[in-house]
Amino acid sequence: MPLTLPQLSRREFLKRTVLTALGAGLVELIPAKGYAGLFGKSRDPHTFAFFSDTHIAAAPATQFLNANMADNLAACVRELCAWPAKPAAILINGDLAFSTGRAEDYATFGRLIHPLRALAPLHLSLGNHDERQHFWTAFPQDATVPRTVPQRQASVFASDRANWFLIDSLMLTNQTPGGLGAGQLDWLSRELAARPDRPALIVCHHNLDAHLNISGLVDTAALEDVFARHRQVKAFIHGHTHDWHVTTHASGVQIINLPPTGYVFQAGRPSGWVRCTLARDGAEFELRALDPHHPEQAQVKKLAWRTT
Repeated sequence: MPLTLPQLSRREFLKRTVLTALGAGLVELIPAKGYAGLFGKSRDPHTFAFFSDTHIAAAPATQFLNANMADNLAACVRELCAWPAKPAAILINGDLAFSTGRAEDYATFGRLIHPLRALAPLHLSLGNHDERQHFWTAFPQDATVPRTVPQRQASVFASDRANWFLIDSLMLTNQTPGGLGAGQLDWLSRELAARPDRPALIVCHHNLDAHLNISGLVDTAALEDVFARHRQVKAFIHGHTHDWHVTTHASGVQIINLPPTGYVFQAGRPSGWVRCTLARDGAEFELRALDPHHPEQAQVKKLAWRTT
């Protein structure tokens, strides 16, 4: 499309809150008296919030791998809403839906993220458990813009200290590998070439993958060529692996693996969300684990951008 959910005005937010509460059948996410406080916060133009791999099913009680995904997302939403300042934007990076991207999954997902609509614009990307047509019709009240790349949820937005490029790696719903395709890679190169003077941060659901049996991006080599040709690319932010770690690519691009919000693959790894604060020459990524006693809770990764 791509579909971006704009921040709502106070009046529109409260109107939709009533409709959401009537149709949800969910536990109230935020006490009613707390909604007013969402609008009184100042905004930090350099801070961004990341959620990934929410895996929301139509039924909020659904559990998988000993986790209730709706409860986990609701807890992350409450914590972000309680943060002292509003982020500049909120990014939810793929696998929004539980398994096959049913329309009912997106309806529940939309209700769970509703409080965030009072804070900032929401930029949504797609993973291998999403279904484009169901996703694109899930938010009929929100305006969309013409598709920049045919049949892809790809977009660019600017912030004070970086340009953000959201790319779509959904290849086949409920099939593990992801792919960008030649058309989207060409689009990405053109958009980067048009914006050479500010750090570029690329957000994609799937991870880079050079293994023989690929479970990440099948066109990893082509994307790495983009890294080589466009030195303003400073970071690649992904989910998909349900883990949290930060590494540096051979090119100097920082690779940020977002933790899952929904559930972890490996017991003991953290789930939650990530707060990113941009500097002029780098960034800090802070883990906000759902388990406040997790050894990596509040861990901050301080990254320096590669030089041009």
